[in-house]
Amino acid sequence: MMMLLLNASYEPLTIVSAQRAIRLLLTHKVDAATEDTITIHGNSHDLHIPTVLRLRRYVNVPKRGASWSRRAVLQRDGYRCIYCGVEMGQMVKGQLLTKADFTLDHIIPRSQGGQNGWGNTACACAACNQRKGGRTPHEAGMTMLWEPKTPRVNYMVVSGKIPAAWKLYLRS
Repeated sequence: MMMLLLNASYEPLTIVSAQRAIRLLLTHKVDAATEDTITIHGNSHDLHIPTVLRLRRYVNVPKRGASWSRRAVLQRDGYRCIYCGVEMGQMVKGQLLTKADFTLDHIIPRSQGGQNGWGNTACACAACNQRKGGRTPHEAGMTMLWEPKTPRVNYMVVSGKIPAAWKLYLRS
C-alpha cells in the first residue's frame, strides 16, 4: 500500500509506504489532502490512512537535471536500441525481448576516453553493442537513430492502476 506525498504547495514529491505515512501522520508533519483512505486493521483498533498526504511545511526541491545512471539512460530511451530501433516487447528470432536484452552503450567508447554521461550513453541491444565493440558508431559504420540528450528534469513515474485521488495531483 502506497500513498502520494505532496509538498505544502500541492506539488507531488514522491510515493511513500503506509508505514512511512503513519510515521509522518503521528509526528504531525503531514495533513490529509484527500478523504480517500485505506484501512489498516490493528489488534485494538483500525487506522484510516489518507491515500494523499500534504506536508505541513514547504520543502525546497532544487530543479536540476536528472541524475545519470545506467537504468535512467535505459528508461530515457524506452528500452529501444539507438542503432537498429528494436525495442522491449518485440519478437526477435523467436524471442520476446525483455529489459535484460538491452545494455548501456558508450557512443565514444571508454577505451577512447568516453565518459559516463547523458550525451555519451544510450540504450543498445546486445547484438548492436557487440557489433559496435570498442569503436565509435562512425568507425563501425553504424548510424544513430537519435542524438542522446540530458532529460530536462527529474520526474516521478507512476505505473499500474493509479488511485483516483492521485489523478488530481499527477499530470498525465
